[in-house]
Amino acid sequence: MTRPFVATIPFLLVLNAAQPAHAHDDHCAAIRESVEKAGFADSVTVVCDGDHASIISDTFPDHEMMTGIVGTNEQVPVPAKDHAAPIPLEPKLGDTPQTRDSSLGVAVNGVPIYDYTAGGEMTEAELYHYQAHHDTVATQQLDECGGHAGKGDDYHYHAKPTCMIEQMKNAGDDAIIGWAFDGFPIFGDNNPDGTQIADGELDVCNGKADDTFGYRYHTSADAPYIIQCLMGEVADLQALPRVAPLRSIDGNGGRDSGVPPRGGVEDLVFTQFPGGGGHMEYSYRGETYYIRYAPSDRPDCYDFETRTVTNGGEVETGTYCR
Repeated sequence: MTRPFVATIPFLLVLNAAQPAHAHDDHCAAIRESVEKAGFADSVTVVCDGDHASIISDTFPDHEMMTGIVGTNEQVPVPAKDHAAPIPLEPKLGDTPQTRDSSLGVAVNGVPIYDYTAGGEMTEAELYHYQAHHDTVATQQLDECGGHAGKGDDYHYHAKPTCMIEQMKNAGDDAIIGWAFDGFPIFGDNNPDGTQIADGELDVCNGKADDTFGYRYHTSADAPYIIQCLMGEVADLQALPRVAPLRSIDGNGGRDSGVPPRGGVEDLVFTQFPGGGGHMEYSYRGETYYIRYAPSDRPDCYDFETRTVTNGGEVETGTYCR
């Protein structure tokens, strides 16, 4: 590691509590503009209502997924129709970093953003110590775009969303690439004016003060790579949305999450099919395994056929729904 991410500056900032009446409208406009300028308005909707903006999408990016993964959990990306990510319109900084075992924000293309680990919610003490065995980059769990499919067969980012950034019409240091669930924006590796961020300048959550928004997060070349925790106030962290996992068509049980094959797999490729289907294939110890699905006759349901290392190479079928 070339840069430790222990906070070396105070991360409690004080914002003016008496924000102008139009603050909600301004923040809503900034969120909507970040999606529109990036070129994702056709697939992502921003709706402002009350104290929050909702970034609504199917969480399915329009870029290559899963390529290059070695430490697969044998899950596959499946769309999550009308997933709504709430962003506060009047963000306020707190004095304690907060974490959860799910997404901490959303990218401007509608894909959820997690912290860098695969271990779930971190304690406050763990935030200050690099979790090597849970690092999704170091353990080769991520694709070339910084994401993978989680236990709910939901695609999300754990690191800088490189493929999304390449697609952005306004790609550059001043472009917002996402929003955290505390209402603060997420930028790339550099300051919005293009200057480099010095070692130790970012706090434990990978953020710093901002003249426009009061605070902002950044991606980074080294761990934690992306937003690690929330520095802003969140009324109920556990009430924040999660992408619903796939459940069997009768509602009893779901598609079991896989177990990463020892030593990893080779040649993993995911192919999207016209009409909403997908096929993921990979090799393990000379054998070929796969997970494929196609839309079922029922809305938001998919017919699966799988042959995985986790289930001993047996071919299994089933219909699962969000």
